[in-house]
Amino acid sequence: MKITLEQARRIAHLAYMRFENDAELDRVRGHLEQILGYIDKLGELNTDDVDPAVGAAGGMIGVLRDDTLLPTLSEDDVVANAPDSGRGHFKVPRIIA
Repeated sequence: MKITLEQARRIAHLAYMRFENDAELDRVRGHLEQILGYIDKLGELNTDDVDPAVGAAGGMIGVLRDDTLLPTLSEDDVVANAPDSGRGHFKVPRIIA
C-alpha cells in the first residue's frame, strides 16, 4: 500500500513525531509502507480451518484462580526489614533540597 508524504506527515502529527526535514519523514513513510505490505500478506493466508482465539489464553476460560481476600501484614511486619523506618513508615534520604 502506497502512503503519500502528506499522509505520513498526518500520521507523524498524530503520533507526536517531529522531523528535521522531509528526507527523515520519507524514510519513515517507507517503513510504514513495508509494515502495511506485511499486513496485506497476512490477508492472503487461508484461515478457513483455523478456530478463532481469544487473547493469549487461546479462548480458555477459568484458567485463573478466584480472587480471595487474604489477611494483610501489620505495619511493624512491613517495615521490619527496612534499613530505616519510624512511626510505621519507610525513611529515605532527601533528594530534593
